[in-house]
Amino acid sequence: MPDLNINYIEIQSPIGPLVLAAAGERLCHIEFGSFADAGSKLETWSKRWYGSSQWSCTPSPLLVDAEKQMEQYFAGERKVFDISLDLRGTPFQIKVWEALTRIPYGQVCSYKDIGQAIQSEKAVRAVGGANNRNPVPIIVPCHRVIGADGSLVGYGGGLNVKIHLLQHEGYAV
Repeated sequence: MPDLNINYIEIQSPIGPLVLAAAGERLCHIEFGSFADAGSKLETWSKRWYGSSQWSCTPSPLLVDAEKQMEQYFAGERKVFDISLDLRGTPFQIKVWEALTRIPYGQVCSYKDIGQAIQSEKAVRAVGGANNRNPVPIIVPCHRVIGADGSLVGYGGGLNVKIHLLQHEGYAV
């Protein structure tokens, strides 16, 4: 397989810098932090899911649109994203991520709820693992998943980021 060039841009947000990455005409990754900080993690991820990929800081029309939609989200003007995604993961992970997209803005559900939604109600830990490996946080809203007891549990961007996102959406934390 020839190397696929992954384009990325860095944006500033209320939760800090974010790297938005696209494979072709689809958004494939959002990373918390700057590319300088997360580059090796991103390269490891892209090697696993795309082969020996090349990364370049090149704003494509898709990335410019993704940036605009993120700005609208953080300004409180957008509740649903309209971006083509290229989700790479195991079939189970993809089922979990698709279920996450059905959690409405400002609402939460538990890992158990997600397990039930994908007919794997006993796979709570596996759902948590898939949630943790979500390559497109915020757009695929893994921050909306909480513990069955209402606890906020972990988040890849940090618990403070999860709290910020939930409060931004109007959820009383």
